[in-house]
Amino acid sequence: MLWTILGLILIGLIAGLIARAVIPGKQSMGILLTIVLGIVGSFVGGFLGYLLFGADPNGGFLQAAGIIGSILGAIIVLGIYVMVTRRRSVTRS
Repeated sequence: MLWTILGLILIGLIAGLIARAVIPGKQSMGILLTIVLGIVGSFVGGFLGYLLFGADPNGGFLQAAGIIGSILGAIIVLGIYVMVTRRRSVTRS
C-alpha cells in the first residue's frame, strides 16, 4: 500500500513536470500543486483510456493510467487550468 502511494506521487510529479514543460507560459504553482496536477491527470488519462479503448470494466471508469496516459491527462488538466486562470485574470483588469 505504501509503495502504491509513493508510486502514485512519483508518477504525478513526473507527469506534472512534463505537462508544465509542454504548456507554454508561466504557471504559478509549487511542487505540491504540480504533484496534484499529475495525479489528477493520471485519473483523467485513465478515464479517457476507459472511454476510448474499453479498458478493464472491473476497474471502474475512474482508474489510474500509465505514464503516457498520465502525461496526456496532465496536459489536458493544465491546459484547462491555464485557460480558466487567464480568463479570470483578464476579467479582473
